[in-house]
Amino acid sequence: MQQVFERGGTLEISIASAGSAAGSAIHSHPLVDPQEVVGSSDLVWRLKIVSLEEESVLVEAPVALGETFRIEDGIALVGAITIGQNRWKFRSRKISDERPVGARGVCIRLELPDNVERCLRRFVRIEASELQLPSVSMWPLLDPRTIVAAETANEEAFRAFLESKLPSNVATPMPSVGPKFTATLMNVGGGGVGLRVESQDSAVLGRHRIFWIEIPLGRNHPVPIVATGKVVHTHLDSSQRTYIGVSFDFTFRLAHQQTVVEQIQRSMQQAQSQPK
Repeated sequence: MQQVFERGGTLEISIASAGSAAGSAIHSHPLVDPQEVVGSSDLVWRLKIVSLEEESVLVEAPVALGETFRIEDGIALVGAITIGQNRWKFRSRKISDERPVGARGVCIRLELPDNVERCLRRFVRIEASELQLPSVSMWPLLDPRTIVAAETANEEAFRAFLESKLPSNVATPMPSVGPKFTATLMNVGGGGVGLRVESQDSAVLGRHRIFWIEIPLGRNHPVPIVATGKVVHTHLDSSQRTYIGVSFDFTFRLAHQQTVVEQIQRSMQQAQSQPK
């Protein structure tokens, strides 16, 4: 933890899933086999470390698209520390909200973990009580102007769901796109998301930089997040998987940004309201 702080690094955290005995689930996120997480919905936040104390760590609060998402005091968390190719997983709890002098915004104080567990295997098999990451659908976006109808339909479906609490079975229109492939949602933050693309699907990243993406949020959120995303950086790991940073782009429909914010907000609230 000290090494990460000294390098101006980050922690990756998520709210402990329901059924994880008092929040004791271990975060297997960095090494999850994407074939094991289809239909899952845990959101992982990449948060910069602000300060490190003897028994706690202060990190920036979860932020996306200019909105801060609150985590209630006492909520059990699971997280990961990454240094190069080495990864450790840990458990923690939210202590309080703070606004230290010089900070860019609200920060949250977390319990410093008593111990961390190093991830030694390429894939860590996840059990029902552990975090599982969404499998994201992606398509090369051939004509950005065609997203308007798809985003409008998504907004209408989300509003209808909020009013009726029933899933929408109406097929939504698709913009002009190329062949579909999948990625794993590794983290959320700032103005976009971090994704991992397996080696067999990564060739498309050399030909396209703008994609139509669909992020499922689990059974309690039947209307997925859809948006245009621009790939802003990429890197390969030792297993030839490509990690990509994707920035949301609302150029053709700025109003859709608020829908995405509300979908994330609802997902965060639902995760914290689950019995632990």
